[in-house]
Parts: sequence; C-alpha cells; structure tokens
Amino acid sequence: MEHITQQQGVVSGTSGRRGEKSQITAALQVFAGGACYGAMATTYKLAYAAGFTSAQVVASQAWFGCLFFGVAVLVGHARGRRWERLGPALALRLMGLGALTCLTSILYCHAMSVLPAPVALTLLFQFTWMGLVWQTVMTRRAPRPLELASAAVIVLGTVFASGVYKTGIAGYDPVALLCALGAAVSCSLFVTLSGKVEAPCSSEQRGVIVCAGSVVMSLTVCPDYLVSGVLVQGILPFAVIAGFFGLLCPVLLFGMGSPHLPAGLSTVMAAAELPAGLLIAMIVLGEPLGVVEWLGVAIILAGVCLAQLPSLLGGRAARRAAAGQAAS
Repeated sequence: MEHITQQQGVVSGTSGRRGEKSQITAALQVFAGGACYGAMATTYKLAYAAGFTSAQVVASQAWFGCLFFGVAVLVGHARGRRWERLGPALALRLMGLGALTCLTSILYCHAMSVLPAPVALTLLFQFTWMGLVWQTVMTRRAPRPLELASAAVIVLGTVFASGVYKTGIAGYDPVALLCALGAAVSCSLFVTLSGKVEAPCSSEQRGVIVCAGSVVMSLTVCPDYLVSGVLVQGILPFAVIAGFFGLLCPVLLFGMGSPHLPAGLSTVMAAAELPAGLLIAMIVLGEPLGVVEWLGVAIILAGVCLAQLPSLLGGRAARRAAAGQAAS
C-alpha cells in the first residue's frame, strides 16, 4: 500500500511539473512573440530612410508573411501533412486575426511617421493594460490585484524606457495620437483573440489563413503593391525582415502560447517588444540608451516577472505538496 502511495505521489509530482512547465513555456512563447515585434521599429525607420512609404512597408509585411507561411505549408505537404478542411466561419475568424495585426501595423506606421518614436511607443504600449479590459469583458471577472500591479509597473517602465518623460505627449498631431492609441487597441485584441480562435489544423495552415486576412487588409492602403515595381526598387530586405519578424514568428508563437494563458497575462507577456526594440535600435542604429532608459527596461522586465509570480509560486507549492505525499 505504501508503495502504491509513493507511486501516486511521484505521478502527482510529475503532472504538477508538467503543468508548471506548460504555463511557463506558454508565457515564454508569448514573450518571444512580443520580442519579435521589437525588430519592427528599426525596420520601419530604415525603410523610411531608404525612401519607402509606410503603406509599402505594411504591404510588404503582409505579403511576405503570407509567402513564408505558404512555403511552410508546401514543405509540410511534401512531408505528408494534409490541408484540413475548415468551415467558412472559422476561416473568417482566422482572417480577422490577420486583419487586426495588419491594422495595428497601419496605425502604428502612420503614428511613427508623424510622432516622435518615444510618444508612439508609449501610446502603443497601453495594450498591456487594455488586455486586462478585454479579459474582464470576456470572462466577467475583475482583474486580480497582481495583474493590475504588473500592468501598471510595465506602463511606468515604458515611460522611462521610451524617453517620453523628456517630451510628454502634449502639442502633437491629435490624429496621429489617436492612431497610436488605435494601434494599442488592435494589438491588444490580436494578442487576446489569438488564444480564443483555435483551429483543428497545423500551425502552418493556421498561419497562412491568418496572413491572408492581413494581405486583404493591406490592400486598403497599398492596392498596387505587386504591380508598383517596389520589389525591384530595394524594398526586398525590409520586406523579408518585416514578414519574418512582424508576422511569421509572432503568429506562430502567439498561436502556440496564448491559448494556455489568461488574456490579460498574454498582453503583459507581450511587453517584451519595447526592451527588444531598444536593444535592436542600439545595435543596428547606434542609438544610445541612458541610465534612465535602462532603468525603464529593468522596470518593464520586473513587471513581466511580477505577472508570472503566481505561476512560479504555484509550481513550488505543488512540488512541496507532492514531496510531502511521497514522504508519507
């Protein structure tokens, strides 16, 4: 009997570790997806400096993201993976996700072209607390105090890391300010709904359908992308980077991680975008970071860790309980 109890304790401890690993792995996937977005600000700046418009960059991101997923689907098909039949309603929901992420790019690119980068970044990063609002609406459960504290810490860190504490946001183009806030709304919706729209198909098939929605949305700002000749005018390197880091990686990572996290936590974990973006800008563009900006980055990462505290403490408690059962 004691041997059976010990076995049960070992199984219980193993399942607890698996649950903890699943939660932490999902959080890391969403964190990595947010970090991929960090490459976009630098890519946008370089593309603008090369003479390309924000609409052309947005269209490049959509078309090349769809191309990458299409290649992945073909590779999977060559390995024997079938294309699953999905109903029109589900396909439209997936395409809606793509339309949301493209809308975020459209609004954010316009804001970046008019506003100082710190102001646009700070307004975009309001998506961290907006995810808690969507969570409250969808679950009818008020955010936990720790969730609110984590979002508040991240927003505070953003003010310092972006440098907006020097400039403020008063006196800027109100339309551009609204676009930056609109980008925050659509970004929070994309991250939140990525965990709600599940499809019985491969990640590659899901991704190509999502990106098809992004392509359709991009036609509203750049309908002549394929015939405009922009591809032979030097936009290709920026298109590849935008498609890979702006769609392929985030769609895959959010699709894998978000279903296993509460909606509010998903948006908090996606806050990796700003630290990653600042680091990339420092390396690629040579933009220096002062002590206050580094402090802001540290505060953002502290807020992300704070959001994961219940998971870490819960995992330790589960291990202690399992150890106690095994000992008894």
